[in-house]
Amino acid sequence: MRPRSGYRQNNGELQMAENDGRSGFEGPGGTPGGLGEFVVGVLMATAALYLLTSQVTVSSGYWQLWGYNAMGLSLVPLILGVGVLFFNGKSPAGWLLLAAGLVIVVTGIVMNLHFYFQPTSLFNTLIMLSLLAGGIGFLARGLRGH
Repeated sequence: MRPRSGYRQNNGELQMAENDGRSGFEGPGGTPGGLGEFVVGVLMATAALYLLTSQVTVSSGYWQLWGYNAMGLSLVPLILGVGVLFFNGKSPAGWLLLAAGLVIVVTGIVMNLHFYFQPTSLFNTLIMLSLLAGGIGFLARGLRGH
């Protein structure tokens, strides 16, 4: 059995360990130091991601399969799964149909999204990307031991 933190075992007795000069607080990632760099990195990366995402417009397109609207067809496994589960809530086939239907619907929605980066100046784009790269660098540097 290991002694609790801050204690050492001496001839079967627990004794308080002497202070070895460390405060007992470990920085980010379990490494000593780097808390300030980590926090600055998180703030910079968060600000950069906010600025980048505010420049993006998201729209959706038609959900087509061989030229036809496929939204209704993709709901068939989901509806069958719900029906089978209402009949027998422990049916593995019903749960499989429900899960497959959810995966098909979510995948179809995500695949038909269109992302457009709104026009902005080169200066603003460079500021956003530099802020993101610098934030990730500070964050990684804060996780490294000092």
